[in-house]
Amino acid sequence: MDIIFSAIGIIFLVFIVSMFRILYEYERGVIFTLGRFWKVKGPGLIIVVPFIQKMEKLQLRIIVMDVPSQDVISRDNVSVRVNAVVYFRVVDPERAKIQVEDYYEATSQLAQTTLRSVLGQHELDEMLSEREKLNADIQQILDEHTDAWGIKVSNVEIKHVDIDESMIRAIARQAEAERERRAKVIHAQGELQASEKLKQAAGIMAQEPQTMQLRYLQTLSSIGENKNSVIAFPIPLEFFTAFKKLIGK
Repeated sequence: MDIIFSAIGIIFLVFIVSMFRILYEYERGVIFTLGRFWKVKGPGLIIVVPFIQKMEKLQLRIIVMDVPSQDVISRDNVSVRVNAVVYFRVVDPERAKIQVEDYYEATSQLAQTTLRSVLGQHELDEMLSEREKLNADIQQILDEHTDAWGIKVSNVEIKHVDIDESMIRAIARQAEAERERRAKVIHAQGELQASEKLKQAAGIMAQEPQTMQLRYLQTLSSIGENKNSVIAFPIPLEFFTAFKKLIGK
């Protein structure tokens, strides 16, 4: 008889101890009573009646989810592989447990399909140069769809955009051609501006012949600085004109 009472006492003690649960600050417990939702409890010490109540524990901390690499065909028919990372957390434990079977897997699958859908609407140049805009678009779509599950998507970051080697070489050739085009345009603009300045200078010199002679003498002076060269140069007609005037006088 004593053994029976001892066993009953031990079972009762285990029953009492199993009623108490401790939840950390970042945890919440979704309590079901006879299969029906009752309330969300936590953090701290809570009581769960065994065999009558059941507790499902969830974390409220931000979860970092790595989205596997996805094959994406851009709008300009370029095949790339893109992966991303999604930051989200549970804001409503009741909906996260009741509305969806596995909120983590559901968010992961939704992130993969959204990543392919959004990036497929843009060209390769936009994927490479407008990542912040693409991140914001993906984050907004995910947040709208996961709101019914009690999930808040706070941020999405595209990590890598991997391009085929042949496409990388084509992009390099395109960039080189673009640089050459810009260099030629800048050179042509410089020639145009120089010709305009020369035209203005010629007009001024035509009005004042003395300026032409001074310029000629300056040129001779700069040429004469190089002592290792023998240079033959013509005498300008203005000198003969001035010489004739001098003889006439």
